[in-house]
Amino acid sequence: MEGMRSGRVWLVCASLFCTLHVCLASVSVKVSPTVDVIIGETARLPCTFTTTGNMPVVQWFIEAAGTRTRVAFRSPSDKGLDKGTPLAERVTMDTDMTLVISPVKAIDERNFFCQVVDGPVGTSEAETKLQVFFAPEKPMVSENKQAIALNSGQHQVGKCTSNNGHPEPRIIWFKDSKPLPEVLDPKEKIYMVPGVVRESSGLFTVSSSLYIDPEKKDAKSVFYCTVEYRMPNGEIRKENSEPFNLTLLYPAENVFFTLLNKSPIKEGDEVQMKCETDGNPQPQFEFAKDDTPKETSETGLFVLKSITRSDSGVYKCEAMDFDAENIELIKTLTINVHYVDPVSMVPSSPLVVNKGDRFELQCKTKASDEYTLSWMKDGKQLLSQKSGYTVESATLDSAGEYVCVASVPSVPGLQKKANITVTVSGQPEIDVPMEGHVAKQGDMVTLRCAARGHPAPQFTWKPSGKESLEFHENTVTSTVTLEATATILKDGVICEATNMHGADSKKFTVEIKSDNTIDSGNGALGSPVFATAESQQGGSKGVVVAVLVCVLLLLLLVAVLFFFGKRGKMACRKDNNKDTESGDTKSGEKANEGSGLLKEKSVEP
Repeated sequence: MEGMRSGRVWLVCASLFCTLHVCLASVSVKVSPTVDVIIGETARLPCTFTTTGNMPVVQWFIEAAGTRTRVAFRSPSDKGLDKGTPLAERVTMDTDMTLVISPVKAIDERNFFCQVVDGPVGTSEAETKLQVFFAPEKPMVSENKQAIALNSGQHQVGKCTSNNGHPEPRIIWFKDSKPLPEVLDPKEKIYMVPGVVRESSGLFTVSSSLYIDPEKKDAKSVFYCTVEYRMPNGEIRKENSEPFNLTLLYPAENVFFTLLNKSPIKEGDEVQMKCETDGNPQPQFEFAKDDTPKETSETGLFVLKSITRSDSGVYKCEAMDFDAENIELIKTLTINVHYVDPVSMVPSSPLVVNKGDRFELQCKTKASDEYTLSWMKDGKQLLSQKSGYTVESATLDSAGEYVCVASVPSVPGLQKKANITVTVSGQPEIDVPMEGHVAKQGDMVTLRCAARGHPAPQFTWKPSGKESLEFHENTVTSTVTLEATATILKDGVICEATNMHGADSKKFTVEIKSDNTIDSGNGALGSPVFATAESQQGGSKGVVVAVLVCVLLLLLLVAVLFFFGKRGKMACRKDNNKDTESGDTKSGEKANEGSGLLKEKSVEP
């Protein structure tokens, strides 16, 4: 009886122990809810778990059409990869149970299951979703080149296509930078027909055809499409197509006739007039002025070259648009051509006056607008701004070319000119003579004598030499080359210029330029020391400067030595004085001591 009781107690304890062991045994698995990866890159799906057992087996499964397929597993004693799966040869399993897929394909977007089995402890699993992404190509618009007649109903105005994206992208149409609502009903005035194709790679090609019943204002609108797509971590991206316009056909309602020239028109200009309508395409145009024959233009451009004042008037443009019913497409434009008549000069022929005489020049013209007259001489502006220019007493400087300029201030560039040459007759005037220089007596010297006068003067040199003449405007220059004799060095050379009105003469001096002097460039002579140094070194200024620097340094050195020598003597004198003073003191002390001894001796008796 006692044995039966103890057996029952043991069974109850064993039952309680088993129940407690089952309750405490457990397996838990943890994964990321989603994993994002770009196609072609590597995906890592982590899996962590806890278990109270010691023989866990970790397995990765994929699911398709409600059926699970294992792709990899690992246990304490074994590991392996399953063949014949969509991930074969692209999947591995790390020691930390992470499933690695490389490279990722579009078909890899699915649910994955990490399952842990640990014998009697139990089984647990967790689900993660692999999301794959790929940026689509830039959207391209096609079928948008056709011309569309207005009021002819709905037409396809473009097809937008974007290739190879994942997940499926979205196409949005824009008109003048504003998105068009996505309408699929063909009864609406604007609607779209979307399309999507899944390529063999698993990527998506999306398209959208835009249909519009266009209005006239749509001719100026700008259309384009945008592809919108998702990328990892919830990022939304967009890319636009190239913009385009619609080619609409409609009759003209108005015509516009404009002058393209921006500045006032003057004789000789090229004039361009442009005629166009608000219709499309542009019709043929006819141009006419008053009763002149009509000219036809396909482009609406009418050009007049080298226009004259006779071309002023009213021009007419007519658009030959036969589709525009009961509308007169005619516009006019008035052209005003500005001009200045040729300037007439009084006197009309070259003028010759005597020196001291009074002369007057007159010019006049006519112009379309108010004009001004101004005078120039030898390219320089004169003070006179009137039609006449007067010289009370002519001088040789009064000779030259006088130009009268007529200008219209309101029309830039509109002017005419006339010119007259004035010659002043008078006896010659010689310019200030320049001195001649030679290195030594007997050298050749060249002298130049410039004189003005009309008629052109003749020159006489005393003494004479080899002579040549040069003419420049109203100045004649005589150049002579001769030997610098003792007489020339003493008396100089005389230049005489003569014509029918008289003569003028000037004396030229010739001097010897000494070797020990240098012309500094302004007529001053330099130091003989520098001149000698330059002569010995072939005129080298660097050597002269070096000599000067050496002399200055030598003087500075002598001054320093003298200064320190003088200080040394003063120091020696001070020392001697100190010695003498100290010697006197000592002798004095000795004398005092002697006198003291004598005094002591005298006191003893």
